[in-house]
Order: sequence, then C-alpha cells, then structure tokens
Amino acid sequence: MSFTNILPILACLLSMLCFTSTLAATFDITNRCRYTVWAAARPGGGRRLDSGQSWRINVAPGTTQARIWGRTNCNFDSNGRGRCQTGDCNGLLQCQGYGQAPNTLAEYALNQFQNMDFVDISLVDGFNIPMEFSPTTNVCRSLRCTAPINNQCPNQLRAPGGCNNPCTVFRTNQYCCTNGQGSCGPTTFSRFFKDRCPDAYSYPQDDPTSTFTCPGDDAAFRLSCKDLDELFNVDY
Repeated sequence: MSFTNILPILACLLSMLCFTSTLAATFDITNRCRYTVWAAARPGGGRRLDSGQSWRINVAPGTTQARIWGRTNCNFDSNGRGRCQTGDCNGLLQCQGYGQAPNTLAEYALNQFQNMDFVDISLVDGFNIPMEFSPTTNVCRSLRCTAPINNQCPNQLRAPGGCNNPCTVFRTNQYCCTNGQGSCGPTTFSRFFKDRCPDAYSYPQDDPTSTFTCPGDDAAFRLSCKDLDELFNVDY
C-alpha cells in the first residue's frame, strides 16, 4: 500500500510508531487524548496511558494475528486485576488474550508474503474509540476510522461505551460469515460502518477494501482512534 498522507490528528490521540526490520518491530504508543486510555496489545500486554503518556512495545519479526486496541473506563487494583467498560481482556491489565467487544482494532502481520507487513483497522468486533493507523514516512498509506460512530450507532447495536458489530448481537451467518468464504456479503449494518469508515473492515469477509500492505524492512506506522474531537492514535 502507499500510505501517502497523514491527516491531522485532533485533540485526543493515542499514537503508535512501529519500525520494522528483520530483527524486530518497535511500536511507540502515545495517548494524546484528554482522558485516560488503557492501551492493550497482543502480543505486548497492556498499560494505563494518561494524557501525554507513551508506551513502547517490541514485536518479533514474522508475528501474525496481532492486534492493538484501546480500553475505556477501567478500574484495576494493585495486582492488575479489575474491569473495563470496553475492550476488557479477562479482567487483566496485562492482556493475555483478545479484548471483549465492542472494541476498535488495529491488526497486523509482519514480514509476510514478499516480506510485506499486512495492516488493517477492523470493526468486526465493533467500535469503541475512533482510530488512525498511519506510517511515519510516506512509503505507505494512512488508514482512518474517526467518525462519531458511538453517537450514531443503530439502536440494535448500542452497547455501554461503544457500538457492537451485528455479528456480536445476532450470531448468524449473514453477519458472521461462519459458513465459509463467499457465504456472506455486505448488509445494512455493515454499510453503516463502511460508509463512515471506508478503510475499515465492516464484516468478516470485507478483505478487498480493508487489508493493506507496506514493505517490511522500513515501514513505520501510526494507529489512532478518535471519537468526536478525541483521537486514539497508533504509529507503526
């Protein structure tokens, strides 16, 4: 992919820079939001990020099925146990698994076919905070999902602090594509997400318009998530 333009980041931003090589990838995650975000990563764990704070994670080359997301309205004890309203990962500050829907996802796989990194923003688990996933150079293209989806969420999909994907709510092949490739397509609900976030996965088989690549030797990306005037940003 050719990430050519990095659009302005608004008042609230969690940014992540990732520098990839044959040795490792480094993701610098910075919370530029006006509120606290509990960043989560698999692999990587998790960390509370107050406004202006940063977190660096190192990821091994060849890592696949990886994701980064933001958790909101969390409360953890001194042992790192508690609960988040959105994006919770089994009540742990240091995530060992994936987050609970609804949560906006930045997904990546490093050094894959022809040494390319594959990246995407996914709403298959729903939406909690808007995001931008963009490079720190002009080698690759920015991905954004920064619409006020929580405010506009259809009544059937509403959840505390977020907006569910219809698969989470209805659990049918129409929305979850459980019967295999080609068994489902766009729906009214998926178009609600796609119209607002054209770069993002809106249903599980939304691959043609939602998966992007970048050279694995020197890529650097930012992922951000923005709700109204607030943005969660990750650079890679």
